[in-house]
This record gives sequence, C-alpha cells and structure tokens, in this order.
Amino acid sequence: MPSSSSSSSPSSPLPEFKNSVKLKYVKLGYQYLVNHILTLLLIPIIAGFGLEMARMGPSEFLSLWRSLHLDLLEILCSAFIIVFVATVYFMSRPRPIYLLDYACFKPPMSCRVPFSTFMEHTRLICSDEKSYQFQARILERSGLGEETCLPPANHYIPPSPNMEASRAEAKLVIFSAVDDLLARTGLKPKDIDILVVNCSLFSPTPSLSAMIVNRYKLRGNIHSFNLSGMGCSAGLISIDLARDLLQVHANSTALVVSTEIITPNFYAGNQRSMLLPNCLFRMGAAAILLSNRRRDRLRAKYRLVHLVRTHKGADEKAYRCVYEEEDKDGHSGISLSKDLMAIAGEALKSNITTIGPLVLPASEQLLFLFTLIGRKIINPKWKPYIPDFKQAFEHFCIHAGGRAVIDELQKNLQLSPEHVEASRMTLHRFGNTSSSSLWYELNYIESKGRMKRGDRVWQIGFGSGFKCNSAVWKCMRTVKIPLDGPWADSIDRYPVFIPEVVKL
Repeated sequence: MPSSSSSSSPSSPLPEFKNSVKLKYVKLGYQYLVNHILTLLLIPIIAGFGLEMARMGPSEFLSLWRSLHLDLLEILCSAFIIVFVATVYFMSRPRPIYLLDYACFKPPMSCRVPFSTFMEHTRLICSDEKSYQFQARILERSGLGEETCLPPANHYIPPSPNMEASRAEAKLVIFSAVDDLLARTGLKPKDIDILVVNCSLFSPTPSLSAMIVNRYKLRGNIHSFNLSGMGCSAGLISIDLARDLLQVHANSTALVVSTEIITPNFYAGNQRSMLLPNCLFRMGAAAILLSNRRRDRLRAKYRLVHLVRTHKGADEKAYRCVYEEEDKDGHSGISLSKDLMAIAGEALKSNITTIGPLVLPASEQLLFLFTLIGRKIINPKWKPYIPDFKQAFEHFCIHAGGRAVIDELQKNLQLSPEHVEASRMTLHRFGNTSSSSLWYELNYIESKGRMKRGDRVWQIGFGSGFKCNSAVWKCMRTVKIPLDGPWADSIDRYPVFIPEVVKL
C-alpha cells in the first residue's frame, strides 16, 4: 500500500509509526517469534552448554563421569526403562492412515444438460408458470456452467425415476470410479479388507455395498458398511468410519465410495423449497483407497491428520432444515429451509471451535485468547478476532453445495478468491455432486499442479441433520499433474469468470 503523502512536521522528532513500518511485517515477525519460541529459547541454552563442554579438558570429563557413580546395574535398569517407555508409547500411538489414491467419475457428454435444455424440459414438465420462473432465477444465480450432467432417466419427458433406472445410474457412476481406482493403484479386489459406501437418498435392497461386493467378487469376510440418509457431508463420515476400522484391523486397506444417485430424487411438484435440488444436484461419485500399512507410506498421496465431526441435530430447526417429505399434492422431495445458511454458519462455528486448537499455530491461538479476554474484561464491544486459517492450510476444499455456501465461507474465513477457486470451479463444471464434491475439488488442485509435498488440505462438508464435518490431510509427496480424470479435458479452460447472473 502506498504511504500517506503528508510528511512529519519539523517539531516532531519521530515519524508516525504507521507510515514508517509496514504492519504486515510486524505481524509476520510476531508469528515467527511465537511459533518458534521453544527453538529460540533452546538455541542459547544449547550454545552455552556446548561452549562450556568445549572448555573442559579430558581430565575434567573423566572426573565428571566418575562423579556420576553409575554401575552396570543402573545402566541396564535405565536402558530397560527407556526401552519400556518407548515401546508403550509406540504401541499406544494410533496407526497412521494413508490415502493411496482416489478416482472421480467423469460423466459422459451424452448426459450433459446445458441451461437451454434444462429450461426447455422444465417448461414441458412444469405447468405452473411461477415455478418455472423460480427455477430460471435459481439457475441464473446458481454458479453452474453449461457442462453439468444429469442421469439418462432425467432426460426423459417426463423423467422416469424408477428402480431399474436408479440401479443403472448407481452402477454407472460407482463402477466407473472403482474401475479407475483399481487400475491406478494396481490393487486386486481380493486385497480389499474394508468397504464403506455412502449414498443418502437411494438405499436399495441388496445394498449398494453388496452390489460392489457382487461386481468385484470381494472376499466373504470383508467388513462392509452402507451409510444412507446422512446428507452431503457423508463422505467425511465414511472416511471417519474407515479410519476407526483401520485402527482396529492391522495391515488392512479400505475402499470408500461416496456418491448420490439423482434418478429417484426428481421432484415433480411446485413447492419452491423443494425445487432447489432439481436445479443444483448433478451426477458424481468418488472412490478412495485408504491403508494403515506403514510400507504404503512411500507411495501414499496424503496422510489423514485430523477428522472433526459436529452434529446440531438436537436443535429442532437444524434437524428440519434439510428434510425429505411430501408436499400437499403428495410429491416427494427434499425441502430446504430458509434458515439453512444461518444453521450452516452455527455448525461451522462449532466445528471451527473444535478444530482450531488442533491446527492453528500458537500465534493465532494467542491472539484469539487475548481478544476473548479483552472482550470479557475490558470492552464487550471489541470485534471478535477471527483466526487466520490460511496460516494452518495451503488448500481449502469447501463443499460445492451452492454459490451462497461458498460465498459465506469465503467471507467468514477471510479467504482469497484463489483459496475458494477449486470449490467455485467444481460447482461450475460438475454442479453439486453431494458428498463426492470434495474429491472433485481436490482433483482440481492437483490438475493445476498446486499440490506440493508438505501442503495441508482442509476439507469442509455440510449435510442434513444438520452436520458440519472437517478433514485435514497432509500431502506426502508432490503430486504430478494427472493425465486423466474428470478435469483432464477442461482444466486448461479454468478458472473461468462466473457472473453474478447468467441471463437465460
């Protein structure tokens, strides 16, 4: 920033502080001092000890050793205690969880639904002019692009949301993602020990996890789980479940599949709160391979550092803000409350309160503490200090639930446009793919060549119930730009400018 044009008066011996020092560097110096305080305190102590040892002669060393009066028994006991404590420490430590690789489903171009097609079909299906205009306004401001995709059954007029079509979509998106993952990792299906599948609204019998076991002929003693009804944040819940299972079962691999089947969830009524999902949700799926084997450390992409889950379901408003029900005409759909953003903000606040002390550097935690004490004791009107999470993470993957969700998190967390670029571009290219959206965002960052060794990634997911879940990953190696995947043929065109309103 340019400095003020006014110079200090002749009577003033010192220049104004604000004009002579860049506060940005003051903050950087403060952060470095606090975050490395132990190192800065230990350096002079070690240096003094080293100088003192350097002054001592051989005879002084010998007399010092004799003064310790250590015999063989004491040495052996000391060694035994050290070995015992070290063994207990390493045995009690949780097993590291590695993400070996993941794959995202790329919809075929035949499923593409540009704005003109969507609105033309809506006009033919919807008899209520106000509902048609409402969906047009939502789509104009949604942040979606012209290449998002819907399953084949939704292209019929009217849509055909039957069981056969729903299973066909499930097989298409899930098998495509799993096939790609197995090809990338070279893993044999028989080597999978744990299977976790999440899909909120489509829960057939046999389950989707059984469908995968049948297709890939997985082992009969596999630990398989099928999660339903847990909303868009269910992907991180699946990761949490897989992590807990990997802590129990040594030398195991876990396959996690996150998806949402769109076919059976088309809403054919005219209630506005239930029309939003028709405009925002699109096809998507992701398959993730986790391992607790230490030998997999060398080939792993990421290591799971933290996973924090927040549930606000005890509050009635939060419980009903995303609610599956029937309208007055008997049409089933998902109703989104007008309080959704406020409830999401409260859930995020609770999640941040939990994850902040785990990830924030000491400098940010002290500033937050001092501000909190100042507001309690000195002046309650002081503006609360919002921790700078950019000090803790290099990359952010915010659930691409909608434009408003991304805008609100960017504002509350004080993120730059580049930090939310992956979320906005994923919403534009693929729409809201529910629980799998976080993996499309991570793949965007990789496809841009931005993921370096040691980088930390924060995944934030929101879901019905109401839930806010966070996962923190650390990059184990610099990730090469993938030659395939969902972004392979379009990454060069991104980022794109997304106007506030796209006139249809």
